[in-house]
Amino acid sequence: MTSALIADGLTKRYGRRSALNDCTLDIPAGHVVGLVGPNGAGKSTLLQLACGLLDPTAGRIEVLGARPVSGSPQVGFVAQDTPVYAGLTVADHLRMGAHLNPSWDAALAKRRIAQVGLDPAQKAGKLSGGQRAQLALTVAAAKRPNLLLLDEPVAALDPLARRNFLQGLMELTAEQGMSIVMSSHLVADLERVCDHLIVLVASRVRVAGDVDDLLATHHRLVGRRRDTADLGAGRALVEQSHTEVQSTLVVRSTAPIVDPSWQVDRLDLEDIVLAYMSGAAGDGPDRVLEGQR
Repeated sequence: MTSALIADGLTKRYGRRSALNDCTLDIPAGHVVGLVGPNGAGKSTLLQLACGLLDPTAGRIEVLGARPVSGSPQVGFVAQDTPVYAGLTVADHLRMGAHLNPSWDAALAKRRIAQVGLDPAQKAGKLSGGQRAQLALTVAAAKRPNLLLLDEPVAALDPLARRNFLQGLMELTAEQGMSIVMSSHLVADLERVCDHLIVLVASRVRVAGDVDDLLATHHRLVGRRRDTADLGAGRALVEQSHTEVQSTLVVRSTAPIVDPSWQVDRLDLEDIVLAYMSGAAGDGPDRVLEGQR
């Protein structure tokens, strides 16, 4: 299997309002994938469609080669508010997980609860935000899914709790080798744990690729003001800004940039994400370089 998730023209409407519109993407299996985009891009809706909590209005979605079904043992899901049952203890959550999931890994669950310092007798409603997130991750991971979907799991956590959650996620990835898709606004966090990135803007994929490739092929060019209509073969314009005398461009290039009239700077992942989210260079994905991913 080469794809964890495939969407083709995927659409979800609520009356006249579209939460996701004509979304087409292919998320590779065997990766930790970061899904990033502005509010309203459709990230949460996409993940809820992927785990079978929602049905599409139009289009097609496949998860692990099949139509999504709610409660599938192959898919784990941690929603945006990392939901747990306030009146149940930590141990109750693990017992419920074992009852509902035939592939439940009790040893993994018990080990993770001890590692993150949770008291099995403590009720979930008395846990901190970081502890609730760790409990939700444990329950999702202990069902031994092939695909784990995380919707903004660290958005409400303080920096220490966020670091601990991400550390736990990396340990689970190394141990189980599952495919993971995690949406987040915190690009620095994605850069720590993800090896593949998708930027979704207005339900459309602006760019998708391995993180190392994206970092190697994106550049900021600064030089005298000029026409950007022809940047040369193998180059695509992502973002541009101009003063009366100077042009500043963000480009994706598979060829070396040797023109001495440009000052060439490398970009970090957040710079790349923000450039694509700006939408200044158009409203579609980077078609020029699609075959170079």
